[in-house]
Amino acid sequence: MSAFITDADIDEIAVGAAVLGTGGGGDPHVGSLMAKRLIRLHGPVRLLAVEELTDDDFVVPVGGIGAPSVSVERIMAESELTAALEAIERAVGRKPTAVMPIEVGGGNSMIPIAAAALAGLPVVDGDAMGRAFPEAQMVTFHLAGYGPGATVLVDHFGNEVVSRPVNGEWSERLARAAVVEMGGGATMIDYAYGGDVVRECAIPGTLTLAKRIGSILRGRSATGDELRDDERIDALCDDLGAYRLFDGKVSDLQREVDGGFTRGAAELDGVGGDRGATFRLDFQNEMLLARRDGQIAAVTPDLIAVLDLATGMPITTDDVRYGARVTVIGIPCDDRWRTPMGLATAGPDHFGYDVDWVPVEQFATQKEGR
Repeated sequence: MSAFITDADIDEIAVGAAVLGTGGGGDPHVGSLMAKRLIRLHGPVRLLAVEELTDDDFVVPVGGIGAPSVSVERIMAESELTAALEAIERAVGRKPTAVMPIEVGGGNSMIPIAAAALAGLPVVDGDAMGRAFPEAQMVTFHLAGYGPGATVLVDHFGNEVVSRPVNGEWSERLARAAVVEMGGGATMIDYAYGGDVVRECAIPGTLTLAKRIGSILRGRSATGDELRDDERIDALCDDLGAYRLFDGKVSDLQREVDGGFTRGAAELDGVGGDRGATFRLDFQNEMLLARRDGQIAAVTPDLIAVLDLATGMPITTDDVRYGARVTVIGIPCDDRWRTPMGLATAGPDHFGYDVDWVPVEQFATQKEGR
């Protein structure tokens, strides 16, 4: 990707972000429409590498918080982005010099690009998760010992909530309670820091990664060769070091909005080489736990992505449908999530799953050895 993001780049970034979003992070299609419109109005957005940040920079992560189902039904207004940026400047007395995704997954990859176009700021090519997670403290800033700082929530009613939580867990608790009252969705800024802290904490190159994923799933390999529909998923797995966990048809689905999250589970019956086997996916905004015939196949913080079996296009937790034929892939997470602090923050125990975390590559090797 060039040093600028144009409207022509957005669709590929959105597809890749939907894969990295593991089903959550907000609807990337809605966010892509906003980003493309604002780029066409205000011009391309400069893409700033993490290592280009200086100590004088003030980087503002901006995104949506709440249930992804709500973000589809109630589209974020552009005025929310402006209000959030103005609110954080008032709260800390420092003018933003760049924005960044708090998470690269789903629509939250698009919102900072839209905000950057609207405000005339660059966007940082990196994020604080390397995927999407459902809770505010599940960021690399928290893993490194940094607090959320001044936190801003704004909604489509014009409400503005500024808080100063004592730590990441309190940030999540306070923000989630406010979001429920705001109707299940809001625009949020937290973990706004100088360039020195962002250089230390950000996972670099994730917007570029999202574009590469999108390019593969839209039919072009990393070397520029055209890919048939039936080649794209395997090409993606090769590129990412990912594992094809299951091919199946959705046979049962439970999904509801509860406490500011989209929660539920999907049951799959195997097709093709997986015929006769079953698969279950549990999600809380994001896909968090996958089980094959009752045995764990992948678990958070590793990434679990659901793709259309025929086209390879990613499917969000809101778009999973009864009867859909899908492929489930597992992607190793950033190493920071595999530390004791990372696992305590976003591992299976945090979400109430009584299972041990095992790297997805170990599960995949066990499957291949059957």
